[in-house]
Amino acid sequence: MPPSPRIIAWMLKRGRIPPSSMALSVVEPPPLEPAEKFEEPPATAITPCDPWPRPYFLQDGLRRVAPYHFTYQTWCKERWRGRPLLEIFQDEFRDRSVEYYAKSIEEGAIQVNGKPVQSVNTTVKNGDIISHTLHRHEPPVTAEPIRVVFEDEDLIMISKPAGMPVHPAGRYNYNSVVEIMRAERGHAWNPLPCNRLDRLTSGIMFIAKHKKAAEAITAQLTQRTVRKEYVARVRGEFPDEEVICEQPILQISPKLGLNRVRANGKEARTVFRRIAYYPALTTDDGKTSRAAYSIVRCMPLTGRTHQIRVHLQFLGHPITNDPIYSNARVFGPDLGRGSSTAESDDSIMERLSRMGKDEVAEAIAYHDGMVADYEKKKAEKMTGEVCEVCGTDLYSDPGAHELGIYLHARKYACAEGKWSYETPLPAWALSPGQVDGSADGLVLDKGGFENDIAKLSVEDREAQSAQAV
Repeated sequence: MPPSPRIIAWMLKRGRIPPSSMALSVVEPPPLEPAEKFEEPPATAITPCDPWPRPYFLQDGLRRVAPYHFTYQTWCKERWRGRPLLEIFQDEFRDRSVEYYAKSIEEGAIQVNGKPVQSVNTTVKNGDIISHTLHRHEPPVTAEPIRVVFEDEDLIMISKPAGMPVHPAGRYNYNSVVEIMRAERGHAWNPLPCNRLDRLTSGIMFIAKHKKAAEAITAQLTQRTVRKEYVARVRGEFPDEEVICEQPILQISPKLGLNRVRANGKEARTVFRRIAYYPALTTDDGKTSRAAYSIVRCMPLTGRTHQIRVHLQFLGHPITNDPIYSNARVFGPDLGRGSSTAESDDSIMERLSRMGKDEVAEAIAYHDGMVADYEKKKAEKMTGEVCEVCGTDLYSDPGAHELGIYLHARKYACAEGKWSYETPLPAWALSPGQVDGSADGLVLDKGGFENDIAKLSVEDREAQSAQAV
């Protein structure tokens, strides 16, 4: 550090510095480098319309959402890296046609990092944000309310209606458990689901009120210290003895929601036990009025997507009204029983892709007399009409039989016996009101299956007591 002028003057006065040494010289400052131009980061897409209150209305037993403009955005997923933008939309999203997605890219409705792209073949990379602004048409869901089973300052236990997705995904946004509960409790309220249920599955769910509660429940679920019990209604006579299925499961098509048993899939283990069996009924003229079915208790020990549904299909007893895994048009007459190879995957995906578009997704329940003929016509598919605002293809309403499948999350309990929550059984799981073939439907009675459930609950408590000893 150079001395100050004051010190230099004092040293000159004392003769400590020769005057000749103080000749002044001009030192040119170094040339300034041009400053690096700072470029503002691209503005990510924002929602141009976030209507509040949500545009819900109830009609014909369905919760509907009036069409609205919306910008969907997501981070680049690992499987998208290095792939052309149009290819991603074509493979991952079946809501609209490839022609629609190409036009949206060209017109700038689909962007990357908040900016239009030069070509439909622009590749995306890790860290990119992909956005899509569109006129959104949501499918209706059941108007059945989300029922609260238990609530305290940390947690809400709900009974999710069948046919209602948990999170906004695909064609669903406001018609989801998260958004419906937010609409009921206030815009600032943020529900935190801790367990997953398929859209078509009904039953018990954990909704945390804050992050700490969510972390505590999630830790128990991931550490497999929670006992989960489901009830399913399946095709045919399920074996009377306990059945354990340990077949690994692989995701075949995320776009179509197809998963199948594969040797290179993820570990999966489910324990099944038949609770009741009801043989087929015939009319006086020899026609089948109700196919044989079983009520089965399902206890998944792992948490793979569609695990119970895929394992039941593999065992030859698919859920009777499952539009994917019990669909004879897709899997053939054997419904994929015992199949674990990829030989037919392409043809299966091609047939499945037509379901809900050009064809109705018929499960085998259509053929057992439980669904009336007029219900077959009331099914979701493209109507041939288009929206006047955005030109997208419009769908018909789903039939009541399409709003869910016969799979219900009945009970979740702590393995250490600290807590347990359960929901009532759905109507389809109760014993038939009559067995003489004169009634096609099911009625709520106090018959044998309820007694079987009570017996199983006693066995549960006895098993827990034995473990404690």
